[in-house]
Amino acid sequence: MEREPMRIREGYLVKKQGSMFNTWKPMWVVLLEDGIEFYKRKADNSPKGMVPLKGSSINSPCQDFGKRMFVFKITAAKQQDHFFQAAYLEERDAWVRDIKRAIHCIDGGQRFARKSTRKSIRLPETINLSALYLSMKDPEKGIKELKLEKDKKVYNHCFTGTTVIDWLVSSNSIRNRKEGLMLASSLLSEGYLQPAEDTSKAAAEGLSDTPFLDLSDAYYYFPDSGFFCDGNSSDDDVVLKEEFRGIVVKQGCLLKQGHRRKNWKVRKFVLREDPAYLHYYDPAGGEEPLGAIHLRGSVVTAVEDMPDSKKHDVDNILFEIITANDIHYYLQAASPAERTEWIKAIQAVSRTGK
Repeated sequence: MEREPMRIREGYLVKKQGSMFNTWKPMWVVLLEDGIEFYKRKADNSPKGMVPLKGSSINSPCQDFGKRMFVFKITAAKQQDHFFQAAYLEERDAWVRDIKRAIHCIDGGQRFARKSTRKSIRLPETINLSALYLSMKDPEKGIKELKLEKDKKVYNHCFTGTTVIDWLVSSNSIRNRKEGLMLASSLLSEGYLQPAEDTSKAAAEGLSDTPFLDLSDAYYYFPDSGFFCDGNSSDDDVVLKEEFRGIVVKQGCLLKQGHRRKNWKVRKFVLREDPAYLHYYDPAGGEEPLGAIHLRGSVVTAVEDMPDSKKHDVDNILFEIITANDIHYYLQAASPAERTEWIKAIQAVSRTGK
């Protein structure tokens, strides 16, 4: 019986449609061992198309579209170009890294595996890290992603090092916690786990006895989970506070472009997790929102410029939200770092909220 290709990575990306027109559409993209499938929606059963990886090449960063950031290009064996846009830098680099590895493996006649650490860690050949990773992400029996607070910061969609080792023990993947450290270090080295804060990052960089820490104050996350961090939380913050229509994840002022007059106005935005809405208010006051953007199934990306705005209207710190109903919203943050924080927060809510 022929083996099904392994699903390496999946998530929403913006894809250029057609060769004649500069039309970009959000697609649910699935990276397999032998190709990239793209769907109109996550729930669709049949893909709109597929890019075979054998004989393909990838180019990143791709500068063919100056106004679109974080674009990468895949050139198939028949010299057909496919352009994809990620939401932010780390997401693009993660896709590119896995696609490059998949191309390398298929051209070499090998099964997909991230960079090998088996020899250095002496990991038994019987252990399949890819299968273990999928088990860890199982919604029912896997590791639960939480909101954790440390040093006045809130870490979303993550878990502790102790939780990982506990799960490995309870799932009979290891015999003891020492073996768990070896296995978790291998998962970390091959990209299946990522360090979330200073303690775990320092260990991963070689500043501890082991790359992975079996500690309750060392935080980790899955690379495609929608992890983000809210900085500098305090007792006065409304982060994690229940009000209006659900839990507030992030809030702050942004510039928003109007749909009718195309003019830009400052609005106070409040991002809620359940239901998944981004409400906006008059910054001068008022309890009732002026409007809301439904985020479930939406795609968010950074953009450098937009056709309907004059150069003096806004600085190029823009991002675009494309809803499931194909409505486009353009917003501007105060800095590139703030834009990335908003993108990551909105992206996470769009995946998990109702």
